Amino acid sequence: MTRGREDLTPREIVQELDRYIIGQAKAKRCVAIALRNRYRRNLLPEHLREEVFPKNILMIGPTGVGKTEIARRLARLVSAPFVKVEATRFTEVGYVGRDVEAMVRDLVETAVRMVKGERMAQVMEEARRAADGRLVDLLAPLPRRDPVSRNPFEVLLGATPGAARSEGDPDAHEEELRQARLKRSDTRRRLEAGELEEEQVEIEIEDSSPRVVDIMSGTGMEEMSISFQDILGGLIPRKLKRLRMSVAEARHALTQEEAARLVDMEKVRMESVQRAEQSGIIFIDEIDKIVGKGGTTGPDVSREGVQRDILPIVEGATVMTKYGPVRTDHVLFIAAGAFHANKPSDLIPELQGRLPIRVELEPMGTDDFHRILTEPENALTRQYEALLATEGVKLEFSAEGIRELAQMASLVNQRTEDIGVRRLHTLMEKLLEDVSFNAPGSKKESVTIDSEYVKRRLADIVEDHDMSRYIL
Repeated sequence: MTRGREDLTPREIVQELDRYIIGQAKAKRCVAIALRNRYRRNLLPEHLREEVFPKNILMIGPTGVGKTEIARRLARLVSAPFVKVEATRFTEVGYVGRDVEAMVRDLVETAVRMVKGERMAQVMEEARRAADGRLVDLLAPLPRRDPVSRNPFEVLLGATPGAARSEGDPDAHEEELRQARLKRSDTRRRLEAGELEEEQVEIEIEDSSPRVVDIMSGTGMEEMSISFQDILGGLIPRKLKRLRMSVAEARHALTQEEAARLVDMEKVRMESVQRAEQSGIIFIDEIDKIVGKGGTTGPDVSREGVQRDILPIVEGATVMTKYGPVRTDHVLFIAAGAFHANKPSDLIPELQGRLPIRVELEPMGTDDFHRILTEPENALTRQYEALLATEGVKLEFSAEGIRELAQMASLVNQRTEDIGVRRLHTLMEKLLEDVSFNAPGSKKESVTIDSEYVKRRLADIVEDHDMSRYIL
């Protein structure tokens, strides 16, 4: 099955998500259907296509059960622009000048990075050849003849200097050019053979530090910065900076610069806006934190205000960005929250209506933790085995050790705050602390993590409730 395509069936989408995410079958089915509906919509006649809107999703479940991971993996699966925002960042308490439209601008920026990266990858071979040409110019430059100084009166009157003054010794100059070409040919051969990778060269590249126009885009003055971008963007040139580095490092830097020059940014902007509008995914986390209880005053008022600000974006609005207007009518919104202290029906009715698909994610238990540690391609056990293998330490997890670790994670979640799968990260770090610290230069070539090892490292901390609150 081809990865990164939009014509995957719902069953295939779920199978792909199963490679990295354990359980949560209901949530996977919901997002798979939503993604497939986008593909179906693209097959409709144009007059009907504009009338079909995405069915936004509300995920309900405690922290650490896979809400964000499902949305992120879904976007990666079809190469869709994806941004995650916390609803609480738009509340008035601690407000830093970011409005709800910022999530759409972030989505477009993500789309631009994706499309530009794809276009640069297509021209990378040509860019590498151009970079090698620039390196040859640096390592074996052609001789330059000093320009003949001319009398100002000659320039004014259109007179030409004498042939002897302009030509110099033609035979000596030709011999110099011939020797330089031979040297350049040899330099190019050695460069292609990789013999000059450690040679030091001084290159001049574009300074990537932000200009005043770019800085304004990130200071909450987006609308004003759009106008400045149009007026001043092309008038303020990028500064150049000189850097001394090895040929290998210089080739990488020059290749990136040449690839960026070969990319048509106008086409990138147009495709990025279209991709953001038609296939973008915005994940709004902690939406339950902006639910205010009726009859109260104070911060709750601002929370309902944030809901009303988010509403038009989810309904479908046109947001001005520095890449042009962007419509959100067909952006897929996935909202998520734990809803411990409130319930989804506490959201304002208009916003509830824009999140028609609701799915509840199940809390994680011992069996889920065991599967998470063994089944996914990116399982924590595999990650630590690969990390320590770089130090020459062979790390092995026994079946009993993994089961014991899963049981301890479930037990700590029950006794303290339930943070879901993230508990495995804290336990694993504590479990392998000594091994990771002593790995460099360690004489042990193999370490087995069995049930006894897990108990010896974690049992005392797990049993001590007060200590586990601070350490785990």
